[in-house]
Amino acid sequence: MNSSNLTRQETSERAAHLAVSDYTVRIDVSNATDPHAATYSSRTSVRFTSDVEWSPFIDLIAPDVERVTLNGADLAPGDVFDGARVNLPGVRAGENHLEVHARAAYSRTGEGLHRFVDPADGQTYLYTQYEPTDARRVFANFDQPDLKAKFAFDVTAPAGWLVLSNSPTPEPVDPESADAGSADGDSPDGVRRYIFAPTRLQSSYITCLAAGPYVRRTDTWTSPGDDSEGGEPFSIELGVSTRRSLAEYMEAEEIFAVTKAGLDFFHRMFGVPYPWGKYDQIFVPEYNLGAMENPGLVTFTDDYIFHAAVTDNQHEARANTIMHEMAHMWFGDLVTMVWWDDLWLKESFADFMGALAVVESTQWTDAWVTFATKRKAWAYRQDQLPTTHPIVADIEDVEAAKLNFDGITYAKGAAVLRQLVAYVGRDEFFDGARRYFRDHAWGNTRLADFLAALDAAAPERQVEEWATAWLQTAGISTLTPEIAETDGVIDEFAIRQSGEDPRTGEPGLRPHRIAIGCYSLVGGSLARTDRVEVDVRGERTVVAQLAGMRRPDLVIVNDDDLTYAKVRLDDVSLATVRRHFDAVADAMPRSLVWSMLWNAIRDALMPASDFLELFDNFAFAETNSGVRSMLHGQAITALDAYVPGEYRPVVAADLLGSALAAVRADPAGSDAQLLDMLFVVRMTGRITPDHPSSSAADARALLSGLLRMSPDQDAGQAAGLPGLKVDSELRWAILTALAATGHADVDEIDAEAAADRTGAAATHAVQARASRPLPVVKARAWAAAVESDELSNDHLSATIAGFTHPSGRHLLDGYVDQYFGMVEDIWASRSIEIARRIVRGLYPSWAPNREDALTRTRAWLDGHPDAPASLRRLIIEDGDDLARSVRAAALLA
Repeated sequence: MNSSNLTRQETSERAAHLAVSDYTVRIDVSNATDPHAATYSSRTSVRFTSDVEWSPFIDLIAPDVERVTLNGADLAPGDVFDGARVNLPGVRAGENHLEVHARAAYSRTGEGLHRFVDPADGQTYLYTQYEPTDARRVFANFDQPDLKAKFAFDVTAPAGWLVLSNSPTPEPVDPESADAGSADGDSPDGVRRYIFAPTRLQSSYITCLAAGPYVRRTDTWTSPGDDSEGGEPFSIELGVSTRRSLAEYMEAEEIFAVTKAGLDFFHRMFGVPYPWGKYDQIFVPEYNLGAMENPGLVTFTDDYIFHAAVTDNQHEARANTIMHEMAHMWFGDLVTMVWWDDLWLKESFADFMGALAVVESTQWTDAWVTFATKRKAWAYRQDQLPTTHPIVADIEDVEAAKLNFDGITYAKGAAVLRQLVAYVGRDEFFDGARRYFRDHAWGNTRLADFLAALDAAAPERQVEEWATAWLQTAGISTLTPEIAETDGVIDEFAIRQSGEDPRTGEPGLRPHRIAIGCYSLVGGSLARTDRVEVDVRGERTVVAQLAGMRRPDLVIVNDDDLTYAKVRLDDVSLATVRRHFDAVADAMPRSLVWSMLWNAIRDALMPASDFLELFDNFAFAETNSGVRSMLHGQAITALDAYVPGEYRPVVAADLLGSALAAVRADPAGSDAQLLDMLFVVRMTGRITPDHPSSSAADARALLSGLLRMSPDQDAGQAAGLPGLKVDSELRWAILTALAATGHADVDEIDAEAAADRTGAAATHAVQARASRPLPVVKARAWAAAVESDELSNDHLSATIAGFTHPSGRHLLDGYVDQYFGMVEDIWASRSIEIARRIVRGLYPSWAPNREDALTRTRAWLDGHPDAPASLRRLIIEDGDDLARSVRAAALLA
């Protein structure tokens, strides 16, 4: 048995007998700046009670355990520690006291305590990331969400560092002082000790530490006071931190403004005052996630510290993530799921609340458009895989939990909650949420607990029936309009619902509350002339309200995106879109139509050439930067995955020509100009040097010219693109594209890296080197990713991205067999985060012969029925995507 793969059965047994009071955790990272120091001291003291005498275990992943003391008796570490858990023979009924002294490992994988040395200035930074069960990589604990406790952290770190945790940072003391003692017994001079006050009751996975020469800005938020059960106004300190080399780009004022707006919004909507005392937000390097909701110290990827030109949509995305994590302070932190089956009780709610808060309390009022465009596309893909699962999932162990942070748990769950609000009513929904917080504050819940609160708020609605249909079944419904007409007048308008559970083939019909939008050409604009809301139930629903009206030019079922379903266009509407798509004035209906078109090509109902023709005709006129960015990504996916290989160079050259024309016509300094330029770069990297394309030659000349200019020149102006900021990110994108097609060599990459000594540049250089279309380069990249464990998480992903770059895929045929020969060993020997990146990143969707790769996938699955379930899941999912590619390409072949 893999003792690191904690199971639901094991945690249920522990929770049935144990109650944890408090932890004192002493961490000494005073050696962190020494590159040869692989470990640090971790000492845990935990008090807990048991209702029986038995022999449970406490979780700990560490290179070495030096001492274990249970109720004053020493246990031999070699007898009780197996590398992932410390067995505790002789736990007594009643109170127990355990001490574990260990050497924990600094991480380069983003799991546990991650250590990063900034190439920009050589400074060392630390931060923790635990979800779902990586707190055990830092200190011994019962690492499950339903054994909540209070945590008192005691950190020894180099003097001058900023040290943060869930509780406010105390004044540092000398580690050798009589009142403080020493955390490690041998701490060097020039260090300080921080003894944090105990946290409030919380789960282990949302404890957090960060230490390093971070730069911190502060502000204050004061509650409204009269809109909450808290009564009197109160104030909390706000903090925003990042590493020194990025401090000038922090934009603390904007982040504080969004934070205050969110705290106002949630204080008003939830009726429970912010419960965690202070609100720090820290932006950290090489982060595996977008962000994490540690109470009092939210961690974010420092990709959100914009050191290069970005679009307004990227500012919106940052605001959305801030709101998402803030919603967790209530949904997830204050009230926590019992086990990862009910992960949706926090993630679905946070995804929904994040978008709602952005729309209703910030300047980005189109956030639901972004949600419909990007988040739901993620959910639609995930929900059509053979590994799909209900929103309320069956999670047997933590490996399965790790993979369930997916499009269903986040985006489908959020879309379904939006449907629930439409179904029960907004006031009733928030009344139910307030009841839920009041009844379960500081505790753990299951689905039934939330439904009970909602049922009390909306007794006239069949909430249990809704939950069965939406939360406890898998798969996606499809809604298709059926319109019978005579002489342009509608005789009958009906909606046909179809769908099945991909796992079982059983029908998947659900109740939907939707809006039907009728759009007609009026004065050159496709304007909405009628809107009808209706409840859809069963296989066919007749919409009587639309009978007798003139047949509209465009019908959008699920207008305003109220429900979660794939939607089809009728023939008349599709013909209208082909001719007049640019006449749709509003971003939401445009995004919904693009979603319908994208689902049609993924389902092999429309050839990719049709989608790309629509893209070519209308995408470069799209005014919403989020939709425009999404369309660029979908066009590239369509080219790479759904167009047969022999046609790709011609299609790519045509798209590149259109993109070059667009970027030259875009307004100076606009989001459109930046996005179209990035599209030019990505498309240039997909056209082989020997292809006789004038657009490729023009693009390479443009990009090479931009690179040759010095940083102090206005490269955009000189290239005839006034307003274009050719910053470090764009330069690296250009250099990687040129390297991938053989138009830039390793000396140019090394020279750029020497001139741009930042963490981002170091990662870009790794990808650029691995992108070069040479057999020896691909062999080295493969070896670095697969045969060595020396790469950090981000450098591993960059190496894989370079290895699989489309320009060099003709060199990769021999790696298909190597892939299937190594995946089990990788899964067994690497941490789950690193194993997942390798297994998914190197899956041979890049194979020159996709049919052969699909055959090899099926043979491996048939031949390895006993492989770990999580590994099989990844390969099943990637194989299903590959099968879709083969089917879609067949329409053009």
